[in-house]
Amino acid sequence: MQDRERDIPAHTALRLPVLALAAILLAAASTIPVASEVHGPVAILAPTPPMGWASWNRYFCDYDEQTIRDQSDALVATGMRDLGYRYVIIQECIAPDRNENGNLVVDAKRFPHGIQALVDYVHSRGLKAGIYTDVGSFTCFSNPRFQGSYNHEAQDAATFASWGIDLIEVDFCNKPEGHTGRELYERMAAGIREARRPMLLYICSWGEESPWEWQNGVGQLWRTSGDISYQKNHVNWKDIVQNFEANARHAAFNGPDSWNDPDMLEVGNAGINLVEAHSHFSMWVISAAPLWAGTDLAHMEPEIREVFTNPEVIAVDQDPLGSGPSNIQRAHGVEVWVKPLGNKSGETKAVLLLNLSHHHAKAAVQWIDLGLMPNASVRDLWTRKDLGQFGDGYATTIPPHGSILIKVSGRSRIKN
Repeated sequence: MQDRERDIPAHTALRLPVLALAAILLAAASTIPVASEVHGPVAILAPTPPMGWASWNRYFCDYDEQTIRDQSDALVATGMRDLGYRYVIIQECIAPDRNENGNLVVDAKRFPHGIQALVDYVHSRGLKAGIYTDVGSFTCFSNPRFQGSYNHEAQDAATFASWGIDLIEVDFCNKPEGHTGRELYERMAAGIREARRPMLLYICSWGEESPWEWQNGVGQLWRTSGDISYQKNHVNWKDIVQNFEANARHAAFNGPDSWNDPDMLEVGNAGINLVEAHSHFSMWVISAAPLWAGTDLAHMEPEIREVFTNPEVIAVDQDPLGSGPSNIQRAHGVEVWVKPLGNKSGETKAVLLLNLSHHHAKAAVQWIDLGLMPNASVRDLWTRKDLGQFGDGYATTIPPHGSILIKVSGRSRIKN
């Protein structure tokens, strides 16, 4: 999230993503060491994109510890936890002060039982806990001020570890002069190592300073764009599309422990209809993006729950190859995006047919463009139905802002 009192920066024009394949393979288990160019052996903490719930988009700072408990309970009751939504991230408005020793003093009104007791509750539900801080002395929320971690990185990391935290999100507001984001995030990464507790580091620099270029050995996920919305419980369709396409430009950096993040999901919040919610979710899963539900899970409608809990759609996001998406077609508001799935032969692909126009439009994909032989099989992942074999490709008509997410299986044109 970014400073709510400063002007929202103008968005730059988006370029077509370059077709690239990340040469990164999934380790057999999340604890297998891998080489880091900067810091030596590290453990894979996020072999697939992390999933869970985050508080900011729905609540801003209008929450308390009971809110977090309720959302944790909802992750369990809805079946989302068992589908992989494991992290519960407490975002913003946490610690208004520090004590004489420099330790964080938590907002006693918001957290009357303290953070550690709340984390214990999250863990008791079979979930993991995330916390929020900032590279600056203060976080983004400015009235009142809350403590960031500048010059307290190791101290705060140790505090978070003592609370049992599993993920630290570090925002990018109030960056002190004379320092780079990379330096400040590396400080927190060093603090995490010193704390000797495995904690994901979520680099929330809004894509500034190109974190995908230096994240190896620092963080496991990073924002590639500005906030998806600057309004509580509301999003605009154009901002969803903008973040998706900006994120896709860096698809080559996707892979185990290395995840581009286009920001939280707005499914269930105001501003988009159900058709757009399906497209929003489909864009995120084809991107291998972290899936952070950003709505009130305890009171969502059944059709919104169905968006979050389709196992075949989630499987695209959680595919072990970790590949990002490639754009193979873009014309008249219709786009075709492709993501290879779960094998080296290239014989199975996820394909997103996306209609960004304001009218019904025909969308089509040709098997030759996927490197497949004729008569490939198609499965609709949202309806979970096999559509059959198709000779040279697949075509359909899509409503405005709608999409079709399919899995295509066939014989590769390239012999392996």
